[in-house]
Parts: sequence; C-alpha cells; structure tokens
Amino acid sequence: MLDLTIAIPVRNEEKNLAKCLRAIGPDLAKQVVVIDSGSTDNTVYIAREHGVEVIQFVWDGKFPKKRNWYLRNHTPATKWVMFLDADEFLTEAFKLELRETLSRNDATVGYWLRYTIYFLGKVNKGGYFLHKLALFQVAAGEYERIDEDQWSKLDMEIHEHPVLNGEVGMIRSKIDHQDLRGVSYYVTKHNEYSSWEAARYLKTLNEARSPGGSDRGHFTWMQRVKYGLMRTPLLGPLYFLGSFFLMGGFRDGSRGFAFAILKMAYFTQVYLKIREMAKD
Repeated sequence: MLDLTIAIPVRNEEKNLAKCLRAIGPDLAKQVVVIDSGSTDNTVYIAREHGVEVIQFVWDGKFPKKRNWYLRNHTPATKWVMFLDADEFLTEAFKLELRETLSRNDATVGYWLRYTIYFLGKVNKGGYFLHKLALFQVAAGEYERIDEDQWSKLDMEIHEHPVLNGEVGMIRSKIDHQDLRGVSYYVTKHNEYSSWEAARYLKTLNEARSPGGSDRGHFTWMQRVKYGLMRTPLLGPLYFLGSFFLMGGFRDGSRGFAFAILKMAYFTQVYLKIREMAKD
C-alpha cells in the first residue's frame, strides 16, 4: 500500500463517486478521503458505504478554498497526496505506473498527471489535452493563493496549480476523465468558470500595473500564453483551430468538431466577460 492519501473534493457527485472509488480499489493508498461541500444528494452516503472518511467544508468566501483548506486543516499523515475529482477514474495502467513511480527514491516532489477525455460517451482521439499537477509531497507546497473576494460561488480551486519547492516529473499513463452528468452540466459549469477566469485576469492585470508589479513566476507556460491572448477575441478561434486541426480533433469527426466549438465558446465567453467587467 502506497504512502499516499487520495483526496476527492465533491459536491453532489452521486453519479460519479461510486465509480471513482471502485476504480481506486482497496489496496492502493493508505487513506482515501472525500471533502464534501454540503451535498444534498447521496454523495455522502456513497462515500461512507465504501468505507471512506468524509470531511465537511464550508467556505467563508475567503482564502483558502477547498484543497488548500484541506492541506492546512487536515494535513495528510502520508508522504504523498493526490487530488482526484469524482469524474476521474484510475486505470490499471496508471495504478501500475504510480506504484513504480512512488517506490523510487529520487528528488522529485510532484508529478503532472495526464487524462483521457470522454465526450458524448466516447474517448477523444485528438483535440484538447488535459494534464494537471495533482500529485505531490505533502510538505512540498500548496495551490496558488488567489484572494478572489467572492468573484464566484466556486468554493474550490479552479485553474490554480500547486506551487512546489523541488523537481516535478510526469506520469505518462492516463487517468480516465468521464463526467457522467452530461452536456448540460458541462455548459453550466463552464459558464461559472468563465466568470472566474475573467475576474482573475483583471485582478492579475491590475496587480501588474500597481507598484511592485505582479509575480507571475509561478505561472505555467500555458497560463502565460492564455493570459497573453485573453484580452483579444482571437483566443476562442485560435483555440478552435489548435484543438481541431493542430491537436487532431478532426480524428473524432463530428464529436471532435462539436468539442472544439464548445471550447471556442468558453474562451469567447471569457473575452466578453472581461470586456463587460472592464466596461470597455
């Protein structure tokens, strides 16, 4: 059993959670914990039915949000922590590589994880890729600090990534990302995410103009590119072209085209909300 805690932040995840927990299995990690935000469905019941500890989180509208709050107030006793969403299902190949990776005694303090993306019930062959820095040593750092002053009602870190002290590697085998709640949920959540993205962009811009400037040293290269284009209407169309053509979304036919359109719409929303909030 790995010296690892798997932490699953949730709210109303009854459609995904049971499959997520079954995919983890009983002998992978020393601890599996669900961090719940007042679910009103059967999420908590499902977690307890699988013998998993449930911690309740109530956000006060300030820093920290759910993941950092957990790290600070319920610090795992294990060496490693992995944050897993309820719609992310560990594959056998991933678990095998995870065991091999964490058994090595090297200087790496965190790992980027890679994910397959399901859309309309099938795995995308191309298009937008997903990877997250979601596995790291407990003592190595925490997620970016963003004081958002309740820009949204989102009580969990959205696109923040951990800022770690040390070397970072990658696990090549993929985790299955398959949200079972459908397209309507996807559209609703991305509407909320786009509002958060727009507010964060404007805050970052204002900090950069203030005395002392803004420290972007912890940004990933993808964040730097995205923030460089966010004030223009080009971000959405460029994303479509990149996803559908450069990243091979065309291999998925009409599904790939629709997926790229949805992503273009998301980034166009971000641009429009920036204009609206800035009153351009």
